[in-house]
Amino acid sequence: MKATLIISTYNWPQALELVLLSTLCQTQFPDEIIVADDGSSHETKLIIEQFKSKFEIPLKHVWHEDDGFRKSVILNKAIAQAKGDYIIQADGDCILHKNYVEDHLHYAQKNTYLFGSRVNIQEDYLDALFEEKQIRFHAFSKGIKKRTRALHIPLLSRFYSASDQFSKKYRGCNTSYFKSDFIAVNGYNEDFKGWGREDSELALRFHNFGLQGRRIRYRGIVFHIYHNEKSKSRLEINNDIELQTIANKTVWCKNGVDKYLSEKN
Repeated sequence: MKATLIISTYNWPQALELVLLSTLCQTQFPDEIIVADDGSSHETKLIIEQFKSKFEIPLKHVWHEDDGFRKSVILNKAIAQAKGDYIIQADGDCILHKNYVEDHLHYAQKNTYLFGSRVNIQEDYLDALFEEKQIRFHAFSKGIKKRTRALHIPLLSRFYSASDQFSKKYRGCNTSYFKSDFIAVNGYNEDFKGWGREDSELALRFHNFGLQGRRIRYRGIVFHIYHNEKSKSRLEINNDIELQTIANKTVWCKNGVDKYLSEKN
C-alpha cells in the first residue's frame, strides 16, 4: 500500500519549515509528500524547493491563486494528484511527532478513517520555538498545554476502537483515510468558503457512506503552533451546509473532487 502525506499551508513559511523538518525525522516515510498551498507567496515556494533535495521521496507543490480561504479546493486538487492509495493529512502549522506517519499506517484498515491528537504550542513560546527550530516535544516540554495529549503510549492506544458515531474530537489537521473512500464521497465540499466545518463535514459524509472513525489516542500526535484565529465571517453559512449533510444523510457532495480526477498528474 502506497501512502501520500498531504500538508496544507497558507503564507506561513516559517511554520511550514518546522513541519517539513519534522517530516524529515519520521520513523517511517510515506511514498510522497504533497504541499497543498492555498495561494501563498513566492517565499513558501522557495522553502519547498529547498527541501526537495533533502527528501529521498517526491515532494510536490500544488498551488492555486489566492482568492480567499479555499482550503477545500486546494485539498481536492492535491489529493486528486496523489499517487498513494492511503492519504495522511496534516496542516502546515502542525509539527509532526516522529512516529506520526508510522502510527497512521499501523492502524490503517478498510472501512475506517483515523484521527489523532493535537497538542497546542502556546503563544508566549513562539519566539523560542522558531529561534531554536524545535521539532521534538514530549509531555513535559516547555511551551505546550494539554500535556496528556503528548503522551505516546502505543499499548494504551489499543483500547480505542472504531465507532459508527462522529466524534467532536475529530480534527482535519490530523486524519487519514483511503483515497478510494475520499473519491466515493466526492472529497471535500467546495461550497465551503472561509474557515470552518469543511473537515468535519467530510467526516460526517464518511459515516453516511458507512465508514467508522477510529481515534488513535496516544499515537498519531501533532503539535499545533499558535496563531491568531482566522475570520469566522462565513461560519454560519458553513454550519448550515453541515447541518444539511446531517439531516439528509448526504454521502456525495455535488461540488467536489471529481472535476480534477480526469486531469493528468
